[in-house]
Amino acid sequence: MKTKARKAKASSLQKRNSKRKILALHGPNLNLLGAREVSVYGRTTMGEINQALAQEAKNLNIQIEILQSNHEGEIVDLIGKAGSRFQGILINPAAYTHTSVVIRDAIAASALPAVEVHLSNIYRREEFRHHSVTAPVCVGQVSGFGKLSYILGLQALVHSINASFPR
Repeated sequence: MKTKARKAKASSLQKRNSKRKILALHGPNLNLLGAREVSVYGRTTMGEINQALAQEAKNLNIQIEILQSNHEGEIVDLIGKAGSRFQGILINPAAYTHTSVVIRDAIAASALPAVEVHLSNIYRREEFRHHSVTAPVCVGQVSGFGKLSYILGLQALVHSINASFPR
């Protein structure tokens, strides 16, 4: 009897998750991963991160749209349009983490749960990188685990969305 109940619960969770769509945003210069500052970011490319995110989205039975921009205004526009199409945002604002009040405000205005991710541990780097202006409007932040930061962030975001939706 317990097995049937577990299967029914798992089926219900899969149905609920299949309606979820996440926007994953890579900020500036992340298109250069694998070649840029390898000592900090490693050899993992953005394409490899995207493949891992797509696989994890499949495992979580959610949809994911992955985009990258080097332009602050474009990132703001993407976040601004996200509310009508997505249930959450996974974002690596990159250098804008430390400077972009407008991206922070866009995340807040979207009213969507967001998780900020970073490949490197921003708190073990240069002093100016220790402060995130975007993290306070996010449900959480994951940093320092390389590609795994994105996977952990996606898992946490989906968990957060599921916790806030009526069952």
